[in-house]
Amino acid sequence: MEMINLSLPVANKFVTDYLEQKNSTKEFFHYSYLDNGCYEERLKELETRSFMRNDLANYIEVYMENFPQSEKVRQSIAKLRQENSVVVIGGQQAGVLTGPLYSIHKVISIILLAQQKEKELGIPVVPVFWVAGEDHDYLEINHIYTPDKEKMKKVVFPQRVLDKRMASDIALEKQVCIDWLETVVESYGETEHSKPLLQLLQSAVHESKTIVDFFSYMTMSLFKDYGLLLVDSGDKEIRKLEKEIFLKQINEFHKLADAVSEQQKLVQDSGYSLVIEMAENPANLFYYDEGEQERILLQYDKAEGRFIGKDKTVSFTFEELREMASEFPQKLSNNVVTRPITQDLLFPTLAFIGGPGEIAYWAELKGAFEHLGIKMPPIVPRLNITLLERSVEADITELELSMKDILINGTSEKCEQFLQSVSNEKIAQLLNELKGVIETKYDLLEQEMTSEYKGLLPLMEKNEDFLRSQIEFLQNKVNDSVKLKHEVIVNKFSRIEQNLKPEGSPQERVWNITYFLNKYGLDFLEDVMKLPMDFDGTHKVIKL
Repeated sequence: MEMINLSLPVANKFVTDYLEQKNSTKEFFHYSYLDNGCYEERLKELETRSFMRNDLANYIEVYMENFPQSEKVRQSIAKLRQENSVVVIGGQQAGVLTGPLYSIHKVISIILLAQQKEKELGIPVVPVFWVAGEDHDYLEINHIYTPDKEKMKKVVFPQRVLDKRMASDIALEKQVCIDWLETVVESYGETEHSKPLLQLLQSAVHESKTIVDFFSYMTMSLFKDYGLLLVDSGDKEIRKLEKEIFLKQINEFHKLADAVSEQQKLVQDSGYSLVIEMAENPANLFYYDEGEQERILLQYDKAEGRFIGKDKTVSFTFEELREMASEFPQKLSNNVVTRPITQDLLFPTLAFIGGPGEIAYWAELKGAFEHLGIKMPPIVPRLNITLLERSVEADITELELSMKDILINGTSEKCEQFLQSVSNEKIAQLLNELKGVIETKYDLLEQEMTSEYKGLLPLMEKNEDFLRSQIEFLQNKVNDSVKLKHEVIVNKFSRIEQNLKPEGSPQERVWNITYFLNKYGLDFLEDVMKLPMDFDGTHKVIKL
């Protein structure tokens, strides 16, 4: 296994500037993640704060009992109890079969950064993955994409969920899941690794009660030997630990919202677009009653002096909401503004691992953190990885393509250039001339008919459109013949694009880890983890 580093542009201007640590973005954060000294500074700040380490360790120990265990996991739980320990944390939604590859890349990033910082700082650094089980957008997590003949195929998990309950409360329909998994693995083609993969997936289903359990079981199956710890933000038990945090957020909701708004103005004034949509008088908390099966975002109604939900479905006084936080914290959950604050107050966070979108919205939260008397942790961009198979690499070499160009632009344009180079230029020229002649003659015909036969103009236009469509039909048939004649080369272009830039998106946003597990074995990630990956903003291309 070999790795090359490439510098690739990022679509988001803010993230591009952040990766380069331009001064225009530095002012929105408390630490510069590329400055090694910032982690020493962060440690000094964390030493002034207190954390419920034992309570957290106890919760995680119980929560993870149902997932694959290892001595490394037990060591991480023990480390978390130590007064000088810190964590590297990041999170993601609980996508079916772990979702797109970037979820796996985020886990890898968390583990590797924790390992690096533990060596550098000489203190226990624990990798923690925050499963966003409180998220209620089922349609975002209920599918994967698998390779098909011409393009990636969206394969939807057939379990239906019609309401907006938290993912943590979606019971897994086990037989439906097992039947679906068999069709997914079968679509990859049978290999020596197919049976072990199916056995792993079936075990994950049997041991899981919910969609989130299924995600967590699979994640720990792949990463248990690296001491990864999981928390589920939708779990009632962890929200019992968050009651004091909820109370603080309720008491300060006005000032927190104002702080975010003021920060957003600074971001806009620097020429960047905003990510967080702020409603009027937001509480930045959801109300959730399992019986209602839907999370309801709360806002403050000044006229009534109450917190209300959408369409006034729920309504609470300030004291009622405070009492709920104290007695029934499981009925409250965070939104995009309060989740980072909760994470940072709950865990002694040395660094947060974020994707491009997360980095952009953290920039809008600096004022909210400062209002609570704390600093944001160093925000470290997760590793961006592309997995390159040998057969695809061979195609790239044969076609003399640039890896960097493929990852930026795909291969469609190059394929079109190739087809033009092997096409009969005379035929293309004659067909284009024919279209021009028709257009010219019909313009003249229209001028002649306008005065005497105006009623026939619609028929004339229809006739012209028909002739034009017939020429285009013939052009397409000629193009199809060229493609068929050079089918082998065209397929190579298509295969490269499908693997590395599917549908114009990065591989990590479309492909799922099970394809690679089926082809290369359940332990192929062990070799990936051994590669010397630096958090330097470069794109990692890993040759399998």
